[in-house]
Amino acid sequence: CGNVLRRGLLFCSRGSVLQQRAVPLTQSVKDFNLPRQQFSEIRGTRRSQTCLARNVVRPVRFYSQDRIHSEDRGEEEHRLSPLAAAAQLQSSSAFLERLRLCGSPSDVLDITCHYLPTVRQVSNCLTQMWSTTKKMSDEQRLHELRLMFDHPAFDRLLQDAMNGATRMRTDDIAYSLIAMVKLGVPHRSRVVQTYLRHCQGKLNDFDEKGLSILASCLAQIEDSPNAAALKEGMRLVVEARLPKIKNVLALQTMMRLLGKDAPLDLKRKLEGKALSMTDQFSLPNTQYMISTMATMGFYSKPLLDICSEKIKENIYGIPFNRLLTVLRSCRELHYRDLGLLTDISDYVASMIDIWSNKQLILFLSALENLAFYPATLIEAYAEKVITNPDALTLKDILCVLKVYSSLNYDVQHQRQQFLDSLSRAVDSYLPKMTGFELLKTIYHLCVLGHFPPAPLQQLLVALRFLHNQERMFQTVDLCLHLDRPPLPIPLTVPSCLLGDAAPASPPARPWLSQSLRRVLEDQADTMLQEICYLFNVDTVFSSFTRIAVIYAAHAFCYGTSHPRGPLAVKIRHLKILGYDGVLVLDQELLSMSEPKRAEFLRGCIFPEHHGSDTQAKTELLGS
Repeated sequence: CGNVLRRGLLFCSRGSVLQQRAVPLTQSVKDFNLPRQQFSEIRGTRRSQTCLARNVVRPVRFYSQDRIHSEDRGEEEHRLSPLAAAAQLQSSSAFLERLRLCGSPSDVLDITCHYLPTVRQVSNCLTQMWSTTKKMSDEQRLHELRLMFDHPAFDRLLQDAMNGATRMRTDDIAYSLIAMVKLGVPHRSRVVQTYLRHCQGKLNDFDEKGLSILASCLAQIEDSPNAAALKEGMRLVVEARLPKIKNVLALQTMMRLLGKDAPLDLKRKLEGKALSMTDQFSLPNTQYMISTMATMGFYSKPLLDICSEKIKENIYGIPFNRLLTVLRSCRELHYRDLGLLTDISDYVASMIDIWSNKQLILFLSALENLAFYPATLIEAYAEKVITNPDALTLKDILCVLKVYSSLNYDVQHQRQQFLDSLSRAVDSYLPKMTGFELLKTIYHLCVLGHFPPAPLQQLLVALRFLHNQERMFQTVDLCLHLDRPPLPIPLTVPSCLLGDAAPASPPARPWLSQSLRRVLEDQADTMLQEICYLFNVDTVFSSFTRIAVIYAAHAFCYGTSHPRGPLAVKIRHLKILGYDGVLVLDQELLSMSEPKRAEFLRGCIFPEHHGSDTQAKTELLGS
């Protein structure tokens, strides 16, 4: 196995020589990741810079790839000798203690100005420099990184890192590489490319932790021949070592590294390995596993179900951002668990007075994207809007309207209060709205059956600026004509914005059309008309009856018979036109034989002629 890996790595690395034509030859670190204009207002000076200016004769910009650099050690005479450094520090532990007290990258560089660090200590320095920036604000981090790049000792430290790479332990190489990447050292610089090549050569010596660090690093490094060769080598190593991997986090990091491009058979092996380790899953492991599968583009229902159960059992111990990531990952994977979504909705509703408005809206949006109706949360948030509509920003309003119209908010006892409160908030933002924002607002309000006059009138002024939005205009126009809202002046949408009339289309589903014709063939005075996804059945019993059979696959909120916004509008308008609606669900009928399907439809359309079982089904499907 070892020989196979060596041959594979040798083959992958043949094109990864140091002198790559694709690599910029003269660009320096400062020109790559940290443009000077970002720091124009936060430049500063440090006392240590004055000291360093005296101690360093000439900075060596070795990380530009213009030539093979000689090891200019002329500067070392200005440093303390290793013997003197040892005398001052007395031990390596004393050096590490001083390092630990550093609060910024420049503090670390100040230490290296006075002492000559060993190969191991070079790695410690880089890691500590990265560590000091983790908890800084964005502005402070930018400021400190600028000081770091301007610090003359930074060049020397990177040169020491590059020269000592061959003598570093594998974990030191991994930590040094990820620290340099996190600190903004260019990915195609000589030092980073050197480390990528050394990682290739020592890949078989990396343990699980080291491979995990490399995987995290490679996920952030831009493509290059060396990076590609290392990724391919790691794929071979991971596949060979998969049975021996014992750490869940290491496995997940490998899965992320392999990503969507991993062969399906390897993804299956990773799935099997993960399933064999589920008894080791911590709560963070389960959350991270779901997002890892989304990153891989790999759907494993057994693994997702296990993770969902773990999350449901510990829902109150999960922070906001991780829970939101779980929902977004579920959407990417097209995975929905009714119990999980319900528990998350209830939990978020319980936090409604603790979490910010932005956090609550993000959850509402994430649940709406999964076509899930979060009954507890949507009711609780409506009360919050009614209490204080002025707290909503324009962006909040647009998002809330989208969620509540898409999910067909139907809590009747406070629906009107909620819509009136939203309308007042909308009115306050009318002068600031763009034409498209106004159209979206009116569209969502019309879907909800609410027609505030001020935004509607302003929309007519903005119409000339809006194009290619026929669907929304058609819905608004249809609502104005059929719902007939009491407006101060009659309003209509100009026909030029409605697009062409829908062309004649074939039957929505041939099997459904055939079954309906079979149902009606023995019915006197009955006529069937097909319109796209709508089947109109006109029949005469003691009185004339009009029935609309609506094909409504995927038009309901997940796990319920509650219609989503567009379907709710269609049902509302059919009632206005005098039709009784019958909703047909794809998944219920496709599995039936033709005779059973016809019998089922007969019971839905003519329930008075069938037993209680069919009537119960009609209540589920009917409008």
